[in-house]
Amino acid sequence: MKVLVLAFHPNMEQSVVNRAFADTLKDAPGITLRDLYQEYPDEAIDVEKEQKLCEEHDRIVFQFPLYWYSSPPLLKKWLDHVLLYGWAYGTNGTALRGKEFMVAVSAGAPEEAYQAGGSNHYAISELLRPFQATSNFIGTTYLPPYVFYQAGTAGKSELAEGATQYREHVLKSF
Repeated sequence: MKVLVLAFHPNMEQSVVNRAFADTLKDAPGITLRDLYQEYPDEAIDVEKEQKLCEEHDRIVFQFPLYWYSSPPLLKKWLDHVLLYGWAYGTNGTALRGKEFMVAVSAGAPEEAYQAGGSNHYAISELLRPFQATSNFIGTTYLPPYVFYQAGTAGKSELAEGATQYREHVLKSF
């Protein structure tokens, strides 16, 4: 299986969690890892290149920190520019059908904050619902997300364990 991991973090070099997660995948077989903010510092996305990469892989993973209950802006732009009518959906838009799709997010608060009655009022599955809806719309199989909670306060051992779990989750056969 070929896995495309698209990492969206505006300051990957300064990120503790997302950088550790990306680093744990660098030597994994069958993984193509791309730092999109480094690839497109001017945010001028090469649509044909991105589409070709998606076509060449069986599983597509979006890795990003949860920003204001959503994704970093470049990820939204990527979705708008790459998942085009006639390619990803609509008439003849079947390029991604049958592929697997996954999100991997880091969240600053503890898990109990992301549920009804918690400080954020919504479960993480509810906050990620637009990604699941996108997956359904383009005909991919939405896989269980990987979520790393308490990203802002995790110690070295929690981070190392989280990175190992992330790698296993990305490479897992569902």
